[in-house]
Amino acid sequence: MTSEERAAALEAIADEVRACTRCRLAEGRTKAVPGEGNPDTEVMFVGEGPGQHEDRQGRPFVGAAGSLLQELLAMIGWRREDVFITNVVKCRPPNNRDPEPDEIAACGPYLRRQLEVLDPALLVTLGRFSLQTFMPGDRISRVHGTARPIDPATGARAATGYALYHPAAALRQGSLKVTMQRDMAAAPEVLIRARAERAAAETTTTRASNDAPAATDPTSTDASPAPGQPKDEPMTDSEDQYGLF
Repeated sequence: MTSEERAAALEAIADEVRACTRCRLAEGRTKAVPGEGNPDTEVMFVGEGPGQHEDRQGRPFVGAAGSLLQELLAMIGWRREDVFITNVVKCRPPNNRDPEPDEIAACGPYLRRQLEVLDPALLVTLGRFSLQTFMPGDRISRVHGTARPIDPATGARAATGYALYHPAAALRQGSLKVTMQRDMAAAPEVLIRARAERAAAETTTTRASNDAPAATDPTSTDASPAPGQPKDEPMTDSEDQYGLF
């Protein structure tokens, strides 16, 4: 799939989300919030659901939590326009209550299709509802700052999941901001490992099907394209090892 095809596919999903009436959240929304970002990215952030500011603007993470997320991204030299940001539910729950299981299920096909289009190497979960979607049974207080493979049944074909607290939690409890800073600081290294693991898996598949060794070193950090760079173009020597610039 080319960059243009991915962008078109994501916009088609977004159009469906904006018109969606699959659950009760549609009744009280101002605007649905499909998500936004670079169609060529390797990195996807998934939060819980839109808040008041997001509901008004139709964009994810534009309130105080979004400002903190942007600050954390800048700390590691990443920009929000180089990643893709969305939520488990695409409409604001009333009074910012927790999303209900049936609401999460109603939005599930949209999220799964976004994952299939983007095919991220790294999927960053923000908060417990995103964590439970991709790493069911885990507790955010126990697994934040850790990475593990994501079940391909979610739509993430070969992604590494990385668990973070939701930025809103750090706004409510100031001590968690230091924890989030520490966890986010490790994200570039997790991306490098995710690339290597994908490359190794693809090399194994190629060898099994072709009965011949692959030409690409699966441990190279250049094994897959940079977030924000078209996936069908190779990385250049001048690009940072973390892959964003």
